[in-house]
Parts: sequence; C-alpha cells; structure tokens
Amino acid sequence: MRGSDPTGAAGPRRTRTALGAVATAALLLPLLGAAPSGAQTSTDSLQQAFASAAGRYEVPQSVLLGVSYLQSRWDTHAGAPSVTGGYGPMHLTDARAALARAPHHSEGTEDARGDSTRPALLPETDVPAPTSFPARLTTLPRAAELTGLSAARLRTDPAANIAGGAALLAETQRELGGPLSDDPADWYAAVARFSGADDIATARAYANDVYDVIRTGEERTTDTGQLVALAPRPGAAPEPGRLDGAGLRTLRAGATECPKSVSCEWIPAPYKEFGDNDYGNHDLGNRPTSQSIEYIVIHDTEGAWEGVLNLVQDPTYVSWQYTLRSTDGHIAQHVKAKDVAWHAGNWYVNAKSIGLEHEGFLANPDAWYTEAMYRSSARLVKYLAKKYDIPLDRQHVLGHDNVPGPTTATIGGMHTDPGPYWDWRHYFELLGRPFKATGGKQAELVTVRPDYATNRPEYTGCVTKGVPCAAHGSSEVRLYSGPGETYPLIKDVGLGTVPGTGVNDISSRVSTGQQYAVAGRDGDWTAIWYLGQKAWFKNPQKDPTAVSAKGLLVTPKAGAESVPVYGRAYPEASAYPAGVPAQAVSPLPYKLLKGQRYVAGAKVPGEYYYAVTFTTDSHRVVVGKDLYYEIQFGHRVAFVRAADVEAQVVR
Repeated sequence: MRGSDPTGAAGPRRTRTALGAVATAALLLPLLGAAPSGAQTSTDSLQQAFASAAGRYEVPQSVLLGVSYLQSRWDTHAGAPSVTGGYGPMHLTDARAALARAPHHSEGTEDARGDSTRPALLPETDVPAPTSFPARLTTLPRAAELTGLSAARLRTDPAANIAGGAALLAETQRELGGPLSDDPADWYAAVARFSGADDIATARAYANDVYDVIRTGEERTTDTGQLVALAPRPGAAPEPGRLDGAGLRTLRAGATECPKSVSCEWIPAPYKEFGDNDYGNHDLGNRPTSQSIEYIVIHDTEGAWEGVLNLVQDPTYVSWQYTLRSTDGHIAQHVKAKDVAWHAGNWYVNAKSIGLEHEGFLANPDAWYTEAMYRSSARLVKYLAKKYDIPLDRQHVLGHDNVPGPTTATIGGMHTDPGPYWDWRHYFELLGRPFKATGGKQAELVTVRPDYATNRPEYTGCVTKGVPCAAHGSSEVRLYSGPGETYPLIKDVGLGTVPGTGVNDISSRVSTGQQYAVAGRDGDWTAIWYLGQKAWFKNPQKDPTAVSAKGLLVTPKAGAESVPVYGRAYPEASAYPAGVPAQAVSPLPYKLLKGQRYVAGAKVPGEYYYAVTFTTDSHRVVVGKDLYYEIQFGHRVAFVRAADVEAQVVR
C-alpha cells in the first residue's frame, strides 16, 4: 500500500443496543474536578487516574488496567484517534472520526497478482462511506452520557477517558446481573462485552487476553513518560458462564484455519468466472503438497473493516487469506492456505505466501493499532509458522514493503505498507522471537533494533506533500552515504528518483529485525552493504539502533566482479514442460558487487506456479534445478543464484 497521496497520482477509481441505566454526572465531577485537560504531567498521574476511576465506579483496578492495556498499552496518543476512531487509554470509540479511505490494493500501479503471464490486475474501487456504525465504534458518546463529560474532554483528557471506560464497565456488569465486587474474577463477562464484539468467540478471546495480562502483570513507561504498573494476580480465575446469556451471535467458523486462542470467522473470497475468460479473485492450489509455503506477508488495509470485507468478496477485486480487526483482534479468513491469493504484487511471493491484512493506515502515524490486534495477529502467525514450517524471522515474515518488484518495470509501483509505524519489535516479542544480540562486539552482522518509542525520524507527506508528519515512534532507521546526517541519503537506482523523507519513500530506510553485513564503523556510525552501496546509520554505543548478530553471508564467487540480483526465483528455461511457457529469468537493475556481502536466508530451487485458467486441469508447479539464495538486499528482499555466490556462516 501507499499511504495518502497528496499529489493525486494514484489514478482513476471506480466506485463500487443501547446499554443500561445512566450513572449520574455528579458522581464523577468530584473525581475530575482537579484534573487538567490535555496531556498529564505528573509522573504517576495516570496510575492515580486508574485508581480513582476504579474506586468511583467500583471496578477492580486490575480489571480497568488490564482492559486498558489490551486496547492501548496505556498510551494516550495525545488525543489522536486509532484506526477505528478510538481515543485515549481506554480506546473509547467515536466512528465519526474514522475516515474511510481507498484500500491499498486500489492505489498506485502495483499489480497485486504480479504474474507477467497475465494482464496487470489494477482494481479501481473505493470503500463506500458507512451509513451507520456498529456499537463497538460508538462507545465514546455513551461514556459521555454516563459521565456527564463532553466528548471533547473524553478524547483529550486521559483521566476523563479512564473514568469513561470504568463507567462503561460498571454499567455492563450491572446489565449482566453481576456484582460490583472487588474480585476481578467476577468481571469476566463485562470485560468480554467491553470489547464491542457481537459474537461469543471474539468476546471470549478478548477477555482471555485481558485476564492473561491480569495474571502475569505488566509495567511500562507510556508515550507521555509515565510509569504505569499492574501487579500480577496469578490466582485470578474468571467466571465465564454469564457470557453465554449475553445475546451474542455464534461465528460462521466453517473450516477456518486458525488457532483456538483467537476468534476466527469464514467470509470467503469468491472463486468465480466472469467476463471474457476472466475470473477472480485467487487461484486454487494444493499447498503445501504441490509447493511449499515460505512467507507470511503483513499488510494494512487502508480502509475500515466493513468496507474492506465487502471488497474481498468482490470477484473483480483481489484477495488475501486473512483480515484482522483493530478494535478486538477478530479475524476473518477468506482464502484457504492451500490456495494462492493475489496480494503481494509478486507472483513468486504470492504463490509461496499467506497474506494478512490489518485494519489500519500507513500514512497516519497516530492512527494506532490496538494491542488486541497485535496479539491476535501474533497468535495467528505463530500457528501458521508452526503448521507450515515457516521460520519466524524478517526474511520470512515480510511486510508488503519488503516484497521485491518481480521485474525492473514494477519496482516503482510496489507498495510500502505496513510502513514505518508498525511496531516490528513488539510484534516479534509477541511472536516469542525477540530480536536479541547473538554475536560479539565486533560482529560482522547486525540486526536493526531501535527503541520504537524514542526512535523518531522525520517523515513527510502523510497529509500534504512535503509537510512533516506528526512526530511518532518508528521501526525504521534512515541511511546516509557517509557517517553523518549531512551526507546525502542512499539512492535506490531501481527507483531512479531523488531519495527523500516521504512516508512512502523506502529507498534509504532499514526496518527493525532486518539483518545486514557490516561494511564499516566510524564512531557512533555503522555502515552496512545495502543496494550495492555502503550505507551508514547512526548507532551510538550508549543507545544503539542495532545489535550484533550471526548468520549466513553471501558474496560474489572468486573472479566475479559482480553478479545479477533478481526479484523472483524462477526456474531455468529447460525446466518447463510442454504447454507451459517459460518465464524470463530477468535481473533487476542492481548488482551484488565484488567485496560486498549480504545476509542470506533460505536456499530454494527456482519455482513457478502456472495458473492462468479458471479450470485447474492446466495448472502446473514448475521446479528447476537452479538454486537461489534469498538475501536482504535493501529495504526489500531479493534473490541471487547460488551458483553465482559463495556462502559463509559468520559468528
């Protein structure tokens, strides 16, 4: 996806319960009378706000803290809304603030299918503006009624926001016939309902996550510099029984492929023939029997949940395997893992990947993702990785922005989501694979690992071309042609443009978890090999943005001045059977030069999935004898022929 495009260059598009009794405002006003509006300044004022609201509304403080952690990790986001119009530590929602946008597969010039055998697939579809909003997206107005506070104050004052969340929890507890007790175990059903989910499985999965947090405890410094702590309550044993009578629907789970620890619904993408020998919106396959699944690709939707689901059910659109909802982490599956969805813009990657779309926006740094969605996504990815033997590293768990253009002509149109504001470090911690130092002090490899909250490079163009985006934590680190910020930014010759700070310009950026070979060191600066160049990033010893690593490096074979770099690992011509046209093994406009080294991932045979007809009788998986290494070449991965390089394990 590309974020908002102020230049308008994306091209033409084709348009395609009330809660219970109201708590009186008089009860709340003494609580908040002395609270300042806007950001809190005291180092413990947020902790105090949780304690005060818990006492006022007779909600256990551990429950209030646990719910808030799952929504926002206790961050305030300076009053900015989440991707679904949620505000403050309690993520109180007001959908009028959530703007509908075109989903990223409708923007730019990327062919989501990425198969040069077929005409480019460039859907032109807008997400329709909603005429009404589900209850999960309108909790803030209800909190305003319960507290007597203005909607504006609930958005901007963290203490008011926390009190609004407590009021909602207390009212839901009364509705369900539960006691306003100090035992967190009695609040399970109310917590489940707070998620806003309209089905039992999602509500339970959400509540189970909250109680996991309560049992293990949490402590962190928030985005306003405040330390908030939730002491562990290992004995918290919830009573889920009341949820059965809460009037929630049962999901159409069908034969979904999800772990039991998440809620998952089957909303199929259509495999349908239409028009003049055309069909959509995916290809039937037989993975992993016919071909292995090597990648999981992380996307963001650039649109709201309901609209995006409408699109994936359109046979003229494109497809992906799963969509994840931000408010509560609910998952919809659309395409079976055995089948090939059209999502990554590179047919080789599509044929060997599973695509996950997350409700969100690349170019809106404060449109934050909830902890509920991060956790649900991590559980799904762990399940898929185990089932299909996919390594949990950044060469196999890719962002859409890490997928290479399959040919030179496609490089400029490739998408850039989920972008610099996706928290890869936290995500891999949830995956159980935190990025740790694994090499010595002078290791020949590094893993990029800045502190997300304090790493704040400037980006521009989120709203208006050339105008700085709001300051925000980032997973990405900027690269220069020398050891200092006065040097020019690294240039991507494949793009042929002057590199800049645009939020979609990935030509001179590395991302958390990516690994590179060290090319030099100079004081607080470290150089890596990147796109055929020596690229420098600031890496001070006291506050490092990268840690040492060990792994496999490749370099041109002795005697070779350079070797070609490819965007796909296709077989040699002699491997194709009769009736299957040989695909060009065409290099990209990059070179892996003598003396340069790059981190290598899997060693794989060239492979091509021939599937250009609606009926599957002509489908073939072509596997060659030529082997390739996947390498971390720039921001995106790439491929080199194993016969062209020498490989060495370094520690």
